[in-house]
Amino acid sequence: MVRGIRGAITVDENSAEQIDKATQEMLQAIIKENSLEVEDIISALFTVTLDLNAAFPAVTARKLGWKWVPLMCCTEIPVPGALPLCIRVLLHVNTQKSQDEVRHIYLRKAVQLRQDLEQN
Repeated sequence: MVRGIRGAITVDENSAEQIDKATQEMLQAIIKENSLEVEDIISALFTVTLDLNAAFPAVTARKLGWKWVPLMCCTEIPVPGALPLCIRVLLHVNTQKSQDEVRHIYLRKAVQLRQDLEQN
């Protein structure tokens, strides 16, 4: 079965180091909380807010061993008043989990994006 898993995390500043570390933290949490292997990941779509342009989050995924996973980076719609300095991801994965068993991961200030979800 194919499912989508969402994640988001914020950084304190537009730096390659912070984007890399935050992306790694978010992806590792998604993998752990959903008991995934790299082979389970079909593709990943990353978005960043317009204030983040120091690095591609997809580069971090490659460093984590996602060599054959199709990855894409885009910018988020710049809605006035939206959460700044935010990295988001939508993973498409093969899993036997039902929709309500999938764990979406929102970290740091990004928890406000989905307050309806139970957080760790």
